[in-house]
Amino acid sequence: MRTLKKNMLLRLVNSYIVDSPEPANISYLWNFGSLLGVCLVLQILTGIFLAMHYQPHVDFAFNSVEHIMRDVNNGWAIRYTHANVASFFFIFVYIHIARGLYYGSYKSPRVLLWSIGVIILVVMMATGFLGYVLPYGQMSLWGATVITNLLSAIPVFGQDLVELIWGGFSVNNATLNRFFSLHYLLPFLLAALVVAHLIALHTHGSNNPNGIGSSTDRLTMHPYFTFKDLVTIFLFFLILSIFVFYYPNMLGHSDNYIPANPMQTPASIVPEWYLLPFYAILRSIPNKLLGVIAMFGSLFILLILPITDVSRVRGNQFRPAMKLFFWFFVVNFFILMWIGSQHPTSPYVEIGQISTAFYFLWFILIVPVLGLSENTIMDVATEK
Repeated sequence: MRTLKKNMLLRLVNSYIVDSPEPANISYLWNFGSLLGVCLVLQILTGIFLAMHYQPHVDFAFNSVEHIMRDVNNGWAIRYTHANVASFFFIFVYIHIARGLYYGSYKSPRVLLWSIGVIILVVMMATGFLGYVLPYGQMSLWGATVITNLLSAIPVFGQDLVELIWGGFSVNNATLNRFFSLHYLLPFLLAALVVAHLIALHTHGSNNPNGIGSSTDRLTMHPYFTFKDLVTIFLFFLILSIFVFYYPNMLGHSDNYIPANPMQTPASIVPEWYLLPFYAILRSIPNKLLGVIAMFGSLFILLILPITDVSRVRGNQFRPAMKLFFWFFVVNFFILMWIGSQHPTSPYVEIGQISTAFYFLWFILIVPVLGLSENTIMDVATEK
């Protein structure tokens, strides 16, 4: 029995890592999947060590983080690694999604693969938000208060739901305990979703950059692509080391190094940088309930792309108009990120509203209209 299990395990490893056939022309943009896997492993390992010393209590949480930084052997390195890898996690996932959008990786037969990826993104954001609250600095407390309060916009039971999450009438010990428990458990859910993502990927293989079938032009995963992945993994470790040792707080917010004070509101309440585009969308809608719906809708709208993209050509490699609008979308995403970091005053509010409108129009109008027009042009050219 033991030999049989060992053989099955070796067969799985061989199928997924050694002999898995991959398109011969995939570029380094396909390396971000392996980088995300490395980030997840690092986050789970460093998170387990940090949990050994962290105290989820409003009176001790901030000091327990300082204890990790100052008194635990190499605790500063573990904490800074955990904090900075979280930022790199989102950098890589945004590039990974952008590559999928550009090359049409969401189209059939990879719809399930894309859908699982969107769910992974949502769980990642939830995990990142929960982790941002745990150091219990000023931005942690007020960020948690503002974001959880958004649920009060839900008709009838919204306020009851907020108080259920808080475990009281404000962010308190119960809230911190719940957030800590969920933050600790969600990465394991992420790991399970990643396994499902890999199974779905293995079924049909990686997408071809040229948007065509490549069943006859494939190479085995090892050694051709494992060593290619190692290049970017070692480069990531080098850049991460520079951040951890020289610029550990560059991607964080300075207000979070001030102990939480419920009697003093920060000048500007903002989430971590990787949530800023969606925070900008939330603030761009004057109505609170519609703002919450728009914020969540901006994530789940990714699921409709396999339906709205009706073009017969996969990806944007040979679609000049769609390629142009893709880069407009990328620039618009960065504009939303910038707007999310600004005070909600004129002209930032107006710019945010225009960018929010373009964000949603790209999915529900621009993508299908361009696809239909291209199909029509191809039909006319074929008839001629």
